[in-house]
Amino acid sequence: MTASPVAVVSGGSSGIGLAVVKRLLAEGWRVALFSQQAARIEAVERELSAKHGAERVMARTADLREPPAVQRFLKEAERAWGRIDALICNAGFSPKGPAGRTPLAEIELSEWNDVLTVNLTGAFVCCQAVLPGMAARRHGRIVFIGSLAGRTTPRIAGASYAASKSALTGLMRVIVSEHSASGVTANTICPGRIMTEMAGNPNSPENQAALARIPCGRFGQPDDVGRLVSFLIADDAGFINGATIDLNGGEFVAP
Repeated sequence: MTASPVAVVSGGSSGIGLAVVKRLLAEGWRVALFSQQAARIEAVERELSAKHGAERVMARTADLREPPAVQRFLKEAERAWGRIDALICNAGFSPKGPAGRTPLAEIELSEWNDVLTVNLTGAFVCCQAVLPGMAARRHGRIVFIGSLAGRTTPRIAGASYAASKSALTGLMRVIVSEHSASGVTANTICPGRIMTEMAGNPNSPENQAALARIPCGRFGQPDDVGRLVSFLIADDAGFINGATIDLNGGEFVAP
């Protein structure tokens, strides 16, 4: 009997990341997830292990600001399960002040660096750790969770978040150019307004204005992203490589 495939999800304890984890577990994957939120990781591990079996779930606390901790986690997952078939670089954050995003001229350099460290450099660290094993096995799937804010004029997110998410597509292109011949694909999903804890109250003026810009007339749900991730890391998606996929209800092309 062939062992079930293995996926790693960064920022997997809440929001989009948790939806991806739950979707993949339901479809038979083994999933290793990490987050900096220790209490949440422990609760998620208990819940998912009870439902899907502890042998299919690995959840650890690791902060993308500390690359050695992330590298140790990825090595642990690969040692425990023998391989990593898919990496979903989901972790990220979008800092805002009481009045919303901070204008570019007022962003502290420390905040800028922190956002890029987590959202962009963290993805690089994860990719650098898993790509040798994927290339050796001649199979791998990498999915970056970008953002509509990295595709067009940001209306809600600030400069650091928009820049970090836009840069993920450049990282994706490098992976495509260097690793496609080894059976590795890389793609980027750019979600629009997805109703997670980070998005806040759906009835807020900010979110209602966002809803008015979405042609299909609804917010996205975390599992909208989960379903697309599931498809992109499946064998059937092997010819989808280097794609930037909009998942925003039509907002990107709306007038």
